Amino acid sequence: MSELPAESSDAKEALASGAATIQDPTGLHARPAVKLTKLAKAHDATIEIRAGEEGKWVNAKSPNAVMKLKAGSGEILFVRAQGAQADEAVKALVALIERDFEAE
Repeated sequence: MSELPAESSDAKEALASGAATIQDPTGLHARPAVKLTKLAKAHDATIEIRAGEEGKWVNAKSPNAVMKLKAGSGEILFVRAQGAQADEAVKALVALIERDFEAE
């Protein structure tokens, strides 16, 4: 997936980013990865995540890509989004991670 542009003046191209630390002792395994991707798919935005400062950005709407991050407990997940619901999407995903992938 290509890098998101640094800035945009169009509201449909709004950018947002955030981060949260994985609390689950087993890390980002299958069940939380599916919850994360399901929530990402519910938003009208291009959403990417990465594990750690140096991690590779992956499509947050792809369960396979998210699980391949192999993010462990205590690792920071960075989230970035572009599109009409970018801000809403980032806030929702960060909140999900902070809740240890539990429903509200």
